[in-house]
Amino acid sequence: MDVDLATLLMPLDLAALREQFRSARPTSFVCIDDLLAPAFAERVARSYPSFAEARQVGREFRAVNETGKVQVTDPGHFPDPVRELHELLASDAWLSVVSEITGIDRLRADRALRGGGMHLYGSGAHLDVHVDFNRIPDTNLYRRLNILVFLNEGWDESWGGEFELWDPGVRHLQHAFAPVFNRCVIFATSESSFHGVPAVRCPPSRSRNSFAAYYYTEEQPSGAAEAHTTIFRARPDEHLKGALWMPLERWMRQT
Repeated sequence: MDVDLATLLMPLDLAALREQFRSARPTSFVCIDDLLAPAFAERVARSYPSFAEARQVGREFRAVNETGKVQVTDPGHFPDPVRELHELLASDAWLSVVSEITGIDRLRADRALRGGGMHLYGSGAHLDVHVDFNRIPDTNLYRRLNILVFLNEGWDESWGGEFELWDPGVRHLQHAFAPVFNRCVIFATSESSFHGVPAVRCPPSRSRNSFAAYYYTEEQPSGAAEAHTTIFRARPDEHLKGALWMPLERWMRQT
């Protein structure tokens, strides 16, 4: 599917974004407000199903470390505007822009959206701090970047649900981005790109909505680890979780 970036995206200052990505810490990232053209962003946001509707077609997470979240990865269940966003973020034209921003060449999108797609967090949901799985087993592609597009019109920042970036030791919160409407975060994934979502406190009638996609390369990045699934770490005040997960992390990295 051909996409017209000029009609779907706002103009981007690529030089400024390259510098932001290059100089960002603790992991390379950019935060872009008003990424999508306003009319397109509104169409996407307003097409999202309710949390209850999404539960009927998606995967609901109810684990200790990730609960109250529904993930819809099958494009067959996407409303038309969301499918258009998916095609945009997987297009060669957009991947060329992302490569220019990040300096990572020959990026490939995962059209199967493993782990990505529509994410809806209900009231009380949270996602503990983690690094993501680092390869697709059946292709051996290396995960390099995550992109998150937030689609919450009228989001009150007192409702929480920020996207957090932590230092490699998960001792200090470095950045917290409110999931406000039409904000995008692109960040490099590595063995130390710890991130999470604290408790969502929106009214029961609302949900924290976003669209996620991941980008890969065939080339192995510097410092790549053996293949592993998602690895969770406890925040500094989560003492019990820390006692439980550190031995598990060591085991996962050794197997």
